[in-house]
Amino acid sequence: MKAAHLHTLSENMAARRPAALLTWLDSGEQQIIRRDEIGADTPAALAEALEDGFRTDKSRTVEIDGRAVFINIYNPPLRLIIVGAVHIAQALAPMAEQAGYDVVIVDPRTAFATVQRFERERLDTRWPDVALPEIGLDTRTALVALTHDPKLDDPALHLAVASPAFYVGALGSTRTHAKRVERLREGGMSEEGIARISAPVGLAIGAVGPVEIAVSILAEMTATLRGKKPELG
Repeated sequence: MKAAHLHTLSENMAARRPAALLTWLDSGEQQIIRRDEIGADTPAALAEALEDGFRTDKSRTVEIDGRAVFINIYNPPLRLIIVGAVHIAQALAPMAEQAGYDVVIVDPRTAFATVQRFERERLDTRWPDVALPEIGLDTRTALVALTHDPKLDDPALHLAVASPAFYVGALGSTRTHAKRVERLREGGMSEEGIARISAPVGLAIGAVGPVEIAVSILAEMTATLRGKKPELG
């Protein structure tokens, strides 16, 4: 790899921009394409192969117009922002870490956001509308709002649906979410934005208790990340 390519890839990783290094095997020619640079001028077969690589985190050799090319994927680490240091967060955070996520817990209620409850996770005790812009919401980030408190959840959801975060979820029953939707509309959120919110959060697996709810949330996050439509029997 050329030093210039290494430098560019390092810059993209630092900025949390997914990128791919393409090596054309017949010539040895290399080029870098960021995910946000895939567009109408990208050959369809190459665009499909790139998107599949970014979605699955898999590097592989493909054939484009009779030429073999190795696509090496450089995805930034996954990140999960949990708004609400509640009991479900205590179950979800370690599961998400095992699945490869860097976890950040955002909750200004310092009675909940304590190192005794979250020994390994990064805690941010600022209000969500202050913390989230600095933490960043990008294509490798999921956000889950768990507090049931509109003062905390609603600002976080407004920021998340306006971002490229790949998953946005909010805890609460169908009735609770209906009331939330009314508030979000009154706050100026579009129907498209509201449709981005997964609520009640998680797959409908009949979860009972914090641990099973955490499983359903992580399962839905995974399905969304990988572009798979879950099928429940």
